[in-house]
Amino acid sequence: MNVNTMETYLVGGAVRDGLLGLPVKERDWVVVGATPAELLARGFHSVGKEFPVFLHPQTREEYALARTERKTAPGYYGFNVHAEPTVTLEDDLRRRDLTINAMARDAEGRLIDPYHGCRDLEDRWLRHVSPAFAEDPVRILRLARFNARYAALGFRVAPETLELMRGMVASGEVDSLVPERVWAETVRALGESQPRQFIETLRACGALARIFPEIDRLFGVPQPAAHHPEIDTGTHTLLALDQAVRLNTDVVTRFAVLVHDLGKGETPAAEWPRHLGHEQRGADLVRVLCQRLRVPNMYRELGVLTARYHTYCHRALELRPKTLLKTLQGLDALRKPQRFEQFLLACEADARGRLGLENRDYRQADFMRQIYRAAADIRARPLVDQGLTGLALAEVLQQERLAAITTAKQTFEGATRALS
Repeated sequence: MNVNTMETYLVGGAVRDGLLGLPVKERDWVVVGATPAELLARGFHSVGKEFPVFLHPQTREEYALARTERKTAPGYYGFNVHAEPTVTLEDDLRRRDLTINAMARDAEGRLIDPYHGCRDLEDRWLRHVSPAFAEDPVRILRLARFNARYAALGFRVAPETLELMRGMVASGEVDSLVPERVWAETVRALGESQPRQFIETLRACGALARIFPEIDRLFGVPQPAAHHPEIDTGTHTLLALDQAVRLNTDVVTRFAVLVHDLGKGETPAAEWPRHLGHEQRGADLVRVLCQRLRVPNMYRELGVLTARYHTYCHRALELRPKTLLKTLQGLDALRKPQRFEQFLLACEADARGRLGLENRDYRQADFMRQIYRAAADIRARPLVDQGLTGLALAEVLQQERLAAITTAKQTFEGATRALS
């Protein structure tokens, strides 16, 4: 099959990343001068519900008919789509969000750049193509995510684009964002090289207060300088997120880091800079945020546990064996060791996400790993084989794990003294 008899153009991210010298992960195409019936007759498979998008029968790459869009109602779905053979490539590129995404290559590989995306790539600007950017609130999230991806290359948001985004927030357009799309863009941004830029971009245009008010409230809230030289809780959260990236954590752990201190945003100003009880307040707020955005369970569970127990991990070396065992049980560490490891990494990112303390030693994590192994080595099966059941089994299991943790704690303390 030869689709080159139609006017087909490589568009979007493949062109952008190719010019940046980055790996091209997927290729998208625009078809000009064709109808859905013509593509179906050539063996393409229709996959678009709102838009005329098709899969190539061999490559399975996406081919979309060139289209224009007209705003008809607030929000992401309030568009009337026009996809006729008369729509030109330039028309299609004009509806795109950023100039760096509005470039194409023809069948011979020639660059088509009617909106100066190549120039903005060279100058490192994230700039909107046209005022139509303001019609789709998802574009605020997408731009913030692109900033999280490309800030390391020197990209920044063009001033006029930032001003346009502020207008979108002021007009209430951003309030029509659906939870599923907010979360989809957020989780993708957390996986980028500088996820802090996602938060900072949303905050710069005012969208953070509307989308993530629990996070926005952290900025301007002071903490004790003795523990937090950076003082500001929002700044600390971003520093901790930087450390989560440095520790090469997964996106679930990065989310837990992002929300670990939400409770401090609810501390009465009269109690600043102390934040007594912020752990439980934070866990409750994580639940509220996750319910509102329909966040998957594994993110919610780790976020809640990190908010609730991170200070226990920081004070682990001071805790009694009984409290250590209760902490392991509260974290459900014995049944979910992988999540426990994610929790420890989140706590380490928190501890290092402080001005001037980025390289501090975090012995608490290794200590908690040893405590976990000591408790996990005590299994129920041998006790069951001895005839223990029910409450008697639970009591003996608790006592033996407590004894194992006590020994492990003493061993760790002895090794620490020997090194000092």
